[in-house]
Amino acid sequence: MNRILVGKGEKPVYLLLKYANRHGLITGATGTGKTVSLLVLAEGFSRHGVPVFIADVKGDVAGLAMPGTSSEKIMRRVAEIGWQGYTPEANPVVFWDLFGQAGHRVRATVTELGPTLLARILELNDTQSAVLEVAFHVADSEGLLLLDLKDLRALLGYVAENRKEISQHYGLVSAQSVAAVQRALLSLEREGASVFFGEPALDLMDLMRTDLSGRGVIHVLAAHQLMQKPRLYSSFLLYLLSELFENLPEVGDADKPKLVFFFDEAHLLFDDAPPALRRRVEQVVRLIRSKGVGVYFCSQYPDDIPVDILGQLGNRIQHALRAVTPRDQQAVRAAAETLAPNPRLDVVQVLSLLGVGEALVSTLEERGVPMPVERTLMCPPRCRIWPITSEERTAVVARSPVGAKYDRAVDRESAYERLSRRAADFMASKDSTGERPGRGGAEEGGRLGQVLWGGKRRQGLVETMAKQAARTIGSEIGRRILRGVLGGILGTTRR
Repeated sequence: MNRILVGKGEKPVYLLLKYANRHGLITGATGTGKTVSLLVLAEGFSRHGVPVFIADVKGDVAGLAMPGTSSEKIMRRVAEIGWQGYTPEANPVVFWDLFGQAGHRVRATVTELGPTLLARILELNDTQSAVLEVAFHVADSEGLLLLDLKDLRALLGYVAENRKEISQHYGLVSAQSVAAVQRALLSLEREGASVFFGEPALDLMDLMRTDLSGRGVIHVLAAHQLMQKPRLYSSFLLYLLSELFENLPEVGDADKPKLVFFFDEAHLLFDDAPPALRRRVEQVVRLIRSKGVGVYFCSQYPDDIPVDILGQLGNRIQHALRAVTPRDQQAVRAAAETLAPNPRLDVVQVLSLLGVGEALVSTLEERGVPMPVERTLMCPPRCRIWPITSEERTAVVARSPVGAKYDRAVDRESAYERLSRRAADFMASKDSTGERPGRGGAEEGGRLGQVLWGGKRRQGLVETMAKQAARTIGSEIGRRILRGVLGGILGTTRR
């Protein structure tokens, strides 16, 4: 049947696949079993042919790639639940890593990411963000592809050199603001983020894979290093979710999701996020359901998730919360209020008494009605619960079906090459003509030279006309450059 066995309360508790795209939430204090619940759901989706994407923050999610061990404790739990046919087994897993160390390298182009999200990664203020927006617009009008950070660096240099002329068309662009963006970009490169930008960019269809037996592939993003850069972590996940939102077709209510996303440490998505960005995320979560994508947030407290998004999450797994501090007591009350009430259960009291491997579960039943919350003994996963070794990870990466596509970088002609060639051609033309007219000789010749060729403080007529011609030729091409899928999500328009 199209359902995943989650555990057993007064009766077996299931997650119905046809309502799995109504999103979900897994919460609880550290060490109460959130990761195990995540593993159970992930391998349950995979067994039903649903691909899964998970960010592995602590390294223990990688155990999905290896079979578990039938210990006495696990078999006793299986017997208590009455689970028939339990056998340890591995899952089809593809490892990814933005830094290319613990999996296949994940890349995106600067154009795809767009100026709004890039400004958040660079931690720019409003003025600097506006300068970055202008720079992207100049790239469009000049027909310049922005693929990696050296392209963006070359573009910013071009904007700085021509800021007076650019300011006349797009508003004031100060040298100080451009320099601030360049410094932020340098800081980002020093953190190693430059490996994320470039080609080949991630193809969404590679996340929708099933293996030869029809099981959904589980994509595990190694995020233990990425977690040290919370803005890059959250921005990448939002970018990926937004790509899916923009590119997947509408499917309505399907028998099962096309893809399920798990956001571990979900509070990082919303910490310090501006209100406009939160509203966009809420919009995506609400609308992506009709595209067959389920989104599941994992965090310690339910109120880590903004209220507007929390209201969209239909399937809930709440592990224990220890009501020790006033913050904990408030979290317990908030968690109790988010679960469908059960008149036979005092949720506030039970939340503090749950043991490891127990949870309060409320999923959507027939017609999408929330099931009254059940105190549930959670199923053990079939996979390994602890991390895998580096040798085992290397073996999984070596037999991956996508390695040949992503392990080798591609560097085609883009803004850096075009601007470098343009500068070289300009210098060559100056050298071939020799000294400019007007640098010496008669006064009339000097004045004419200043008009035609300019001086140190102003452009000449020839240079101005050449730039205008280049801009006119590149504008039509530039307007056809794909701004990036995130542009529509974050309220920008594509050119």
